[in-house]
Amino acid sequence: MIDYDKIRDKRIAVLLSGGVDSSVVVYEFASRGIHPDCFYIKIGPEEKEEWDCNSEEDLEMATAVAAKYGCKLQVVDCHKEYWSQVTRYTMEKVKAGLTPNPDVMCNRLIKFGAFDEKMGHSYDLIATGHYAQTEWIDGKKWLTTSPDPVKDQTDFLAQIYQWQLKKAIFPIGHYVKNEVRDIAEREHLVNAKRKDSQGICFLGNINYDEYIRRYVGEKTGDVIELETGKKIGEHKGHWFHTIGQRKGLGLGGGPWFVVKKDAEKNILYVSHGYDPQTAYKSDFIIHGFDFLTEGITTLPEHITFKIRHTPDNHEATVEDHGDGTYTIHSKDKIHGVAPGQFCVIYDAEHHKCYGSGEITL
Repeated sequence: MIDYDKIRDKRIAVLLSGGVDSSVVVYEFASRGIHPDCFYIKIGPEEKEEWDCNSEEDLEMATAVAAKYGCKLQVVDCHKEYWSQVTRYTMEKVKAGLTPNPDVMCNRLIKFGAFDEKMGHSYDLIATGHYAQTEWIDGKKWLTTSPDPVKDQTDFLAQIYQWQLKKAIFPIGHYVKNEVRDIAEREHLVNAKRKDSQGICFLGNINYDEYIRRYVGEKTGDVIELETGKKIGEHKGHWFHTIGQRKGLGLGGGPWFVVKKDAEKNILYVSHGYDPQTAYKSDFIIHGFDFLTEGITTLPEHITFKIRHTPDNHEATVEDHGDGTYTIHSKDKIHGVAPGQFCVIYDAEHHKCYGSGEITL
């Protein structure tokens, strides 16, 4: 829980998206007599007439909520930063056959990055509607999990920098989703019944494959059965597919699973049968680990981890190679482990988040 008395004199910025979660953040402050500055970050697509986007409705909602609580709302245009940094990251990864996570990089580069830079780093705290918490433990600020395992978003925040975590605050992180909805309805917020956004944070209703197609294009390649080496079909670009994928392959006689990609030759390797063992891994390497908490430079031996945004987490032990790489030895075999994914590391109790590293195989 946030001690609002301790932050009453701080300069606070709320990133108000127009959704119900960030709107309840504004209520949490206003109900305690705190009226932070609110900001709507503009990062929408380039061709408005061709992309189905919710940005106008989002801004209307954000404007209404800010006005309701007597807060100033300012639109901050981070469009160029998004498309030059996050889009570039995404396209470089998919072209290399990796599995990127644009939402993770959006938090680091835009919400807690470009925004703060445009404000001249003048705010002491930046509040968002993420389902996550921060706690001071033994004099150090940690990112900690939300009590709602379905909505917990610490995995999306695990790549922010240490200086960004120092400023981060998550006023609804101690709630579960139903409680947030109840508050919104009780307070008659204009977006109380609005559906949660799905998919990548900036895309609205835009299809992810269409996004990739726009910036990478299509290139026909072979689909090969891993066990036999036989060509069984074609695809329109390895970048449209991820390791562990089962649906959307367009192959008969399934189910088929994507188990391997050759990015250089644009080949997809698939395996036939239900959950083949070739699609599972219990040991994998991560590199480029970013520690979230200042002063923490080592991982515990026993951990929990996630490689995708699900309520599930997995138990494992960590082998530190001393060169910035670690081997994760999972207690269970994990489906769909893919290079380029972020592996998010937590303590054994799945409470404190240490940070994340990128999977390499």
